[in-house]
Amino acid sequence: MTSPAGPPPTGGGDEQRRVRLLAVTACPTGIAHTYMAAEKLSQAAESRGIDMKVETQGSIGAENVLDDNDVRQADGVIVAADKDVDLSRFAGKRVLTVGVAEGIRHPERLIERVLSAPVHTGGGAPTAPASGGGKERSAGYRALMNGVSYMIPFVVVGGLLIAISLSLGGHTDPSGGLVIPKDSFWMDVNNIGVIGFTLMVPILSGYIAYAIGDRPALVPGMIGGWIANTGELYDSKAGAGFIGAIVTGFLAGYLVLWIKKVEVPKFVQPIMPIIVIPIVATTALGLFFIYVIGRPISWVFEHLTDWLGGMTGTSAVLLGAILGQMIAFDMGGPVNKTAFLFGAGLIATGNQTVMGMCAAAIPVMPLGQGLATLLRRRLYSEQERETGFAALFMGCFGISEGAIPFAAARPAQVIPANMLGGAVAGAIAGVAGVEDAVPHGGPIVAVLGAVSGVPMFFVAVVIGSVVTALTTVALVDVSRRRGAPALAGAGAAVSEPVPVGAGVGGAMESAKSVAGVGSSGEAGEAGEAREAREAREAGEVLSGHLTERTVRVRLEAVDKEAAIREMAGLLARGGRVVDADELVAAALRREEQGTTGLGEEIAIPHAKTDAVSAPVVGFARSDAGVEWDSPDGTKARLVFMIAVPEAAAGDEHLRILSLLSRRLMDAGFRERLLAAPDEAAVVEVLREVG
Repeated sequence: MTSPAGPPPTGGGDEQRRVRLLAVTACPTGIAHTYMAAEKLSQAAESRGIDMKVETQGSIGAENVLDDNDVRQADGVIVAADKDVDLSRFAGKRVLTVGVAEGIRHPERLIERVLSAPVHTGGGAPTAPASGGGKERSAGYRALMNGVSYMIPFVVVGGLLIAISLSLGGHTDPSGGLVIPKDSFWMDVNNIGVIGFTLMVPILSGYIAYAIGDRPALVPGMIGGWIANTGELYDSKAGAGFIGAIVTGFLAGYLVLWIKKVEVPKFVQPIMPIIVIPIVATTALGLFFIYVIGRPISWVFEHLTDWLGGMTGTSAVLLGAILGQMIAFDMGGPVNKTAFLFGAGLIATGNQTVMGMCAAAIPVMPLGQGLATLLRRRLYSEQERETGFAALFMGCFGISEGAIPFAAARPAQVIPANMLGGAVAGAIAGVAGVEDAVPHGGPIVAVLGAVSGVPMFFVAVVIGSVVTALTTVALVDVSRRRGAPALAGAGAAVSEPVPVGAGVGGAMESAKSVAGVGSSGEAGEAGEAREAREAREAGEVLSGHLTERTVRVRLEAVDKEAAIREMAGLLARGGRVVDADELVAAALRREEQGTTGLGEEIAIPHAKTDAVSAPVVGFARSDAGVEWDSPDGTKARLVFMIAVPEAAAGDEHLRILSLLSRRLMDAGFRERLLAAPDEAAVVEVLREVG
């Protein structure tokens, strides 16, 4: 239990009366801004004689974690975060939530405001920053990305298991269909994959709701998503799919927020978040979807099927284009299912050309989106590129759902591209008279002999996929230049992949292993001493990752991209860069996720890429400063660049970022860096980092 907040203590000479504050700092990528905000808040509190403990939620993991005793004694809590932070543990305390940039720019102001902040009553949304600098995402966007990030593993696992079971255990059946023998091993694998796909939509809905309404919204969100995806509950042959899940996720989240505002007697308050709110919200949302939204959906798609039935005598090109667009629109949703069921139903009548149109369009979306991640890698994060590879594999087996993570993240760019590619594939298959004897699509049906006109079938698939990929890249590039969010995976809510390691110690061991240094026994200690001595003699600091060769006292670039290119060239002097262009591209992709300008005239661009063979750090000074979209509006004069390889990187780059960020908050340290006359003097100053 946490004690309720009373009037703020006045402080004074008595140690027991000193104000005690807590803080939590976190940013989407969990790196430099997190630690800089923590250091700034700590410095501001110390200068005012205030006790403060700061928990950092970075990619290394939560550090300096606040325990129950800390919360019990606290007079207020500052949450400076641009991602969800669980506030339930601060119930009864004064809580001020802002963006992480505010923690860097105005720590003194936050300390003053928190003592009059409203008391957190518990059960609220994780966080929705009240203010902050920089380019913050809207609450709706963060909620959508939260759902997408949790959905992706279900899409990948379910899709790949289904694809594997079909490829190794499936065959065409004379009676029609692509089947796996019942009671076989591969049917069990297929069933496991189907479970993953079945859970995919409720997970998307549930975690959208959770990001908006916290834990009480999780149950109504998931059950609402299940209802949306289960058409039988409202007499529809096809559920509402992932689009319906997005709708139920937002409805559940905001419904829970509304219910929380209802005043109830005190004796009811403890059971509101665990019993009353979930039951009321789940029941209301479920019935609303079944009786209000569901039945119109069913009616619309029944009449859509009738309309398609009346088109069978029209131009094959037009019908193929329409079916291709429908297949591509929602990838397993009601529009897709209507077109698919229409084509499948005509197989029994002897008309296999309609299913041929559908079969050509079905793989276009995952193949096209996967191809887009290969064509313009810099537009995508590493997690998105991995999802793209999985989508390519799923596309080969006719699993259109492989493209859903991309469509859910950026529907305005991805869905039109999908529909254009699907229309092209369907039209080409229609004019070529491609036939499909089984109710399935993708290259797998052609390989298994269910398709007639195989060459033109593959022509349709390839052209449609290329059209989708090129259109996606063009639309995403245009939206990025206009300042729209780049494609996200979540996470993630939508962020760079979180490295898994054993903390700082594990990262150091990894770095030692790369350098050939022992990690135990006298020989290891002697090796470490020898390496340290050689590093000092060579002018190396930061575990040997920075040397005089990767330091420059005058940066010539006048804009961010040019500065990154110049820094990449500087890192190349260390002999660890194998592909300078890819290093630049990786650093620019990181900038798209959020600026690495930290304020106080500092920027720390960084990249995790196999364009380097080992961790390397560079530093350069700019006399005029480079515009870096820093939270405090200052130009970057002190520019560090960090690059680590994908393989065996561990947490080393995060450790370096953490050390640099905190040390750079010392004004005297920054002044010494600015005043150092040459590279050797800069290295001597940087030895203070540790």
